[in-house]
Amino acid sequence: MSTRQTAGVLGLIILISVSSLSASTKVPRYHSQYDFLLASPASMSFGLYGYANPAVLKQVEHSDLLFGWTGASDDFSDFDRWGLFSGFPMPRLGFGVIKDKSDLGQIWDYRLTTAFGDKGGSFGIGYGWTTGDKTAYARSSVVTIGTLMRPSKYLSLGLSGIFATSGGGMEGLFDIGIRPLGNEVLTFFGDYAPQNGDTFKNAPWSTGVVLEALPGVRLTGRYFSDHEVTLGLGFSLARIGLTAQSRSDTERKHSYNTYTVRAGAMDRNVFRAYGQKNKKYLHMGLTGPVKYQRYRMFDKSHTFSGILAAIDAAKQDDIISGIAINTSGMIMGWEMAWEVREALKGFQAAGKNVVVFVDDASLPKYHFASVADKIVLDPTGDVSLLGFRAGRFYLKGTLEKLGIGFDELRFFKYKSAYEIFSQESMSEGDEEQLQAMIDDFYALARADICEGRGISHDEFDRMVNEEVWFPAKDALEAGLVDTLGRWEAVREVIKGLEGKSRSLVGAGKLARYELPNDDYWGKKPKVAIIYGLGVCAMDTGIKARSLERVFDHVAGNSEIKAVVFRVDSPGGSATASDVVAEAIKRCKKKKPVVISQGWLAASGGYWISMYGDTIVAAPNTITGSIGVIGGWFYNDGLKEKMGMTTDLVKVGDHADLGHGISLPFLGRLPDRDYSDGEREKMEDLITTFYYDFVDKVAEGRGMESAEIDSIGQGRVWSGTDGLENGLVDVLGGMETAIMLARARAGISAEQEVDIVELPKPPLFSTPSLMPRLFGIEHKEDPFIEHLKFRLDHNGEVMPIVPSEYLDPELEYMD
Repeated sequence: MSTRQTAGVLGLIILISVSSLSASTKVPRYHSQYDFLLASPASMSFGLYGYANPAVLKQVEHSDLLFGWTGASDDFSDFDRWGLFSGFPMPRLGFGVIKDKSDLGQIWDYRLTTAFGDKGGSFGIGYGWTTGDKTAYARSSVVTIGTLMRPSKYLSLGLSGIFATSGGGMEGLFDIGIRPLGNEVLTFFGDYAPQNGDTFKNAPWSTGVVLEALPGVRLTGRYFSDHEVTLGLGFSLARIGLTAQSRSDTERKHSYNTYTVRAGAMDRNVFRAYGQKNKKYLHMGLTGPVKYQRYRMFDKSHTFSGILAAIDAAKQDDIISGIAINTSGMIMGWEMAWEVREALKGFQAAGKNVVVFVDDASLPKYHFASVADKIVLDPTGDVSLLGFRAGRFYLKGTLEKLGIGFDELRFFKYKSAYEIFSQESMSEGDEEQLQAMIDDFYALARADICEGRGISHDEFDRMVNEEVWFPAKDALEAGLVDTLGRWEAVREVIKGLEGKSRSLVGAGKLARYELPNDDYWGKKPKVAIIYGLGVCAMDTGIKARSLERVFDHVAGNSEIKAVVFRVDSPGGSATASDVVAEAIKRCKKKKPVVISQGWLAASGGYWISMYGDTIVAAPNTITGSIGVIGGWFYNDGLKEKMGMTTDLVKVGDHADLGHGISLPFLGRLPDRDYSDGEREKMEDLITTFYYDFVDKVAEGRGMESAEIDSIGQGRVWSGTDGLENGLVDVLGGMETAIMLARARAGISAEQEVDIVELPKPPLFSTPSLMPRLFGIEHKEDPFIEHLKFRLDHNGEVMPIVPSEYLDPELEYMD
């Protein structure tokens, strides 16, 4: 049962309970007890943080405190009646107390509440008790239950009940809010509160309107069934808010005033909206690794999606006029950096500036920095324009010396995944594909840098081929940077750009993250970003077994309207690849699935991409490699050198294949190579696998198998070439993929959406805790991990690319 359905059932229970009320001990009337409210609980802000309807507490996102008081005269300092209310999102608790003084004495009504659910529907429960002068009250403790349903941004429905624990006193509250514009500017509301003994006609009700024409300035008017009227004014001062409300009696004579002071959470306000426009810069310190997902505990890494979201939030925020980026110690994949660079270009297109500080820069990092309006280089730093390389080291001779044999089962020109074990230098096919790929990468960097810095292509080529290294002063003279200085100098550069100083703020100060969410009722449409990262394996890497379940779950989730599948994988197991590909095929029958290819989406990484409705790749994505290969490591003297022997019994002529010694790290090393007959069978198997792969890609891409074969044969392509040959539909990044997914799902560009990232990351990483607990640091080497995977799958036919494509010299900017 969904949260909204649960909330509806709870509301029905309240309705039935209240409709069956009989005369008994009374509980305080809602309209007299909650006169600190300017509107009904479900219709404005956060409704006393659950004191009236506990379900409203679920909507509170930041801790907040409100104090209100009421006097029967015009005396501002009359505190005969006051209330204190608070709400805390973690833990989800609300606490409130109302103190009332009369001729009979003083009483204190306390209420403790909690709530569950989400933005579309929530339910809550509370417990209340009363203390004070016994002559002033004759009340039992009470239990409150409530539900809040917001099926759309136009409608809010609240149902709650208060039940005395003795004496049978009960009261129901039904309230509704309607926003004809779908936002906080205009809200109509009404409520109805029957109690013991009330008939349908004589139960009290009220109706009114809330107008927020300016951010944080709220005008309210309310008419009650007994003909009383209230007029209210609320004024927000960021983290402090003030309200005043005047109440007129049935004869339209002034009766009393109510005042409140709120403190804690940030609220919309005119000072932020108008007084701080274009007065701040977003500070982005990108020290450390940038990852797709971080552990939920003990991990402060930057996330790729978080960086993109912060740039977009800054672009939409009127107080932000620029971004200042500190790249010192930044470790970011080059393809990721290109996407962030493109996002920064979009930010600049909104009329805002970008300043980047670098302490030193290789060509990939300088490519990233060149988007800036101003580049600040450390005085002791340099810019090195070495160009790009793609190289390999070869282990054929090493294996021979060790006594390890290797048989490369390669039958396609470009499928070079095992070449480092079988050769001493590049094959013709590998040299051809790698040269074409880095030519495209260089062309991309040159075009972007020349556009950003106003340098001609010929001059850039000369710098790369003749100058190479640029110490700080030379970089300044050459126009590669604009200023020399440390990070502190960035403020002066900003002052020069803007004409006056600008303060730097973190992402937490952006409107998207700081302001309350009460401007939007209900759930926003969701777009799921599903990550397929690492080798294609059933229980490691992409974890195909669980990833299949994620896709099936998302396919059946009506709240998720579209899927973006982010692929960053070198391939691996054909079975794991096909399990995920088939899950995508099932999912896209129910909702759009757009593929976003990261740095590496080749071989098995392309297999899990091929059935997407649209494939989006960056120009510097490594894609394609449609092909399969096998490799067989076996004993060729190592066993004998180590003084080891093996023996076995068998049934079946080939049962001994794979039997051998077991070694640390290497795992099992078979005693022998394939026989001629066995190798022929493996060739048939690999060829069959290949053409099956080709046919599947042809089906997914809507092309002929012969066309796929002509660009297949295991060849890798850049995203740029992939667009030309039909393996890619659109050049872009994850933001482009999200935009396309929204459009395919029929979500308008103006409609806000919630992004859901799946699978959920683990709580924490055990290796990352070891330095803290024991002083032992554990680092994983991508090449070693990839090599272990190959050894674990010795002899298997796999759609996989060379481990060297994970080379940090090519991918990372450090």
